[in-house]
Amino acid sequence: MRRLLGWASVSTTSDKINLVLRLLAGLGALGVDEAWVMPDATGMATRILDAARMARAGRAQAMPEVRLLDMAVHDSAADSTAAARLMAARGVALIAVLGGDGTHRAVAQGCGKVPLATLSTGTNNAFPQRRDATLVGMASALVATGRVSTEMAVQANKWLQVRCGDRTEPALIDVCVSRQRALGGRAVSHGDDLIEIFTTFAEPHSIGLSSIAGLTLPTARDKPTGVHVRMGPGRTLLAPILPGALVPVSIAAVHPLQAGRVLPVQASHGTIAIDGERLIEFDEQCPVQVELDLEGPRTIAIEAVLNHAAQRGLLLH
Repeated sequence: MRRLLGWASVSTTSDKINLVLRLLAGLGALGVDEAWVMPDATGMATRILDAARMARAGRAQAMPEVRLLDMAVHDSAADSTAAARLMAARGVALIAVLGGDGTHRAVAQGCGKVPLATLSTGTNNAFPQRRDATLVGMASALVATGRVSTEMAVQANKWLQVRCGDRTEPALIDVCVSRQRALGGRAVSHGDDLIEIFTTFAEPHSIGLSSIAGLTLPTARDKPTGVHVRMGPGRTLLAPILPGALVPVSIAAVHPLQAGRVLPVQASHGTIAIDGERLIEFDEQCPVQVELDLEGPRTIAIEAVLNHAAQRGLLLH
């Protein structure tokens, strides 16, 4: 929907394969000798295995031995969650994720305490920051081999817990209450549909629903609060809620969101969008509550790791 209604970017299969190979090159050059990859319906993982094998044999390049997880593939986000659980059970040092907010959310649901190395390849990319995969591989290798401690390298992240009846769903960035009653195309594209927004952090340079909070009450990722925005008569903001699309939204109030405080959604019916995708339909029989949790998934602080390595001379022979 974001590619139809705006100008969201498209990452081709070849682009993603090249990203993974750059990641593997950074890992292998700094001593990681084994990496596990989840299978996929497009055969991308098999091509990665072949390319890594050829790089080791033909170029004598230091590449990890790449292995495929033994798992069924259903071509849905549940595959990413299942793969993360399998990797965590194998005792991997970290899990690298390629994708946007939705993919990172799916992996975060299965990774447990295993830290994530994030790579941005989605349509909305508020949670994963844009970095070259080679640098992510280098920093990940320094952590995986123990040259940089996890205490120094790993940072905590906030997330939101959304409860509707017996159902609980986490959100890495934002929860949006929409007037739309059906899930439909899932993306939220009209400012008039918005009722409330809850965010874990709010950056003015983000694209997506969290940009509304970011442009009214900037809140850092490491700050122990989030943002709660109520829509209604008041100020009007032009917000980039889709790539290439500035949408007018009316804001009645903006407040810090305190951790551990359970807030009921005021609307009696509608849909709940989690990290930009409408996932929950609710009504009076299933009221919704939102809570900010400071114990979300952990991620590798790429810049901090490389800065530490440079200061300590860890990359000098």
